[in-house]
Amino acid sequence: MDRSAAVNTALNQQVANFGVMYIKLHNFHWYVKGSQFFTLHVKFEELYNEITLHLDALAERMLTLGGKPVATMQQMLKDSAIKEAAGNEKAEDMVRAIVEDFKTISGQLQEGMDLAEKAGDETTGDLFLAIQGSLDKHTWMLNSFLG
Repeated sequence: MDRSAAVNTALNQQVANFGVMYIKLHNFHWYVKGSQFFTLHVKFEELYNEITLHLDALAERMLTLGGKPVATMQQMLKDSAIKEAAGNEKAEDMVRAIVEDFKTISGQLQEGMDLAEKAGDETTGDLFLAIQGSLDKHTWMLNSFLG
């Protein structure tokens, strides 16, 4: 695979991840219950709003490079490294799932940065880095919430 194709593959992996994450966060936002409802309901909305921005930026970067971002839920579920919500998670399990998903995505973003660097694509590398920084901060905060 040539270097630019590898970058497009890395971008599409993230489009799939963020598409699934967007729906998963909505599920958690709608179905969270318990004593942390007000805190988590607001936090999950904040996260899916941010995820929307990342999803759009990744897809548009891919289009700029002449790629074709995945654009169906069926294909996103197939290509994503994360799984959709089961639909019966307890509040703290929702937070734990997000932490694990963000760690997975962060690791893939690091791989994408390495591919982008090899391809001489600083713009894509910078996009991956900015998203990774945000996810890492959310991971720290969510872990702090869990104690």
